[in-house]
Amino acid sequence: MASLTKSTATTLEMIKWEHSIFALPFALTGAVLAAQGVPTLRALLWIVVCMVSARSAAMAFNRLADAELDAANPRTAMRAIPAGALSSKFVGGFVVVCSLIFFLGAAMLNPLTLKLSPIALIVVLAYSYMKRITRWSHLVLGLALGIAPSAAWVAVRGSLDPRIVVLTAVVILWVGGFDMLYACQDFEHDRKVGLNSVPQAFGLEGAFWLARGMHLLAVVFMVWLVVLFHLGWPAAAGIGVVTLLLAYEHSIISPHDLRRMNAAFFTLNGIISVVFFLSFAAAVLAHRA
Repeated sequence: MASLTKSTATTLEMIKWEHSIFALPFALTGAVLAAQGVPTLRALLWIVVCMVSARSAAMAFNRLADAELDAANPRTAMRAIPAGALSSKFVGGFVVVCSLIFFLGAAMLNPLTLKLSPIALIVVLAYSYMKRITRWSHLVLGLALGIAPSAAWVAVRGSLDPRIVVLTAVVILWVGGFDMLYACQDFEHDRKVGLNSVPQAFGLEGAFWLARGMHLLAVVFMVWLVVLFHLGWPAAAGIGVVTLLLAYEHSIISPHDLRRMNAAFFTLNGIISVVFFLSFAAAVLAHRA
């Protein structure tokens, strides 16, 4: 039992489960927009279960699929599997358990979420192999997180509205952009071993310009979302804050200085997602009042 507890704790540390905060606020935004207010506690509970379990399965699967690649990369060689702290068998079992919890959560929501759940799981797991196939793997990661708000809409409504797909586009652009920046750390290694990425294909300068363009377009889509749902000043103010945070994120790193990448990637993006959710939730509630 002690060994199981230790391995589970190591796995949770390896997948950084707390970073579910990146996508969870966008899923909750989708749920609030679908309910035009506060969704039922039951729906919220199972949406959170689905989000955390799907992300945990995807991250553990990613570490499993990339174990040999991680071992060859000095930046990632000390991750749990290549370092010998976890066995591939244990991590594989963790993926299966999380996937089953995800399917259970989908079944507890409505028939459509259950029918679509295998597709969603395939998308989030498939990202792990995209670096071997295409330089645009960053957009696949964006899609893996971006389906969360549309899935939450389906969870609340039992149907899909094209308007919520705009929020999916926001997340794809936002996540894809910052993942391009994060991949700059492995620029030399990716070129050496032949892995695909935007930095590897277009260089660090090119990756930064593409990320800036994607983040700017994400802000445009945020504004479009406000128009589509007839939201008021709280959402507009939130977009203003998000824009400033994105600008600050780009100001603290550059193609010539990646030292503050973790602050830009983890801290600021977590704040951005929470600010976005709170401002849009406030706008929906104010609209109803």
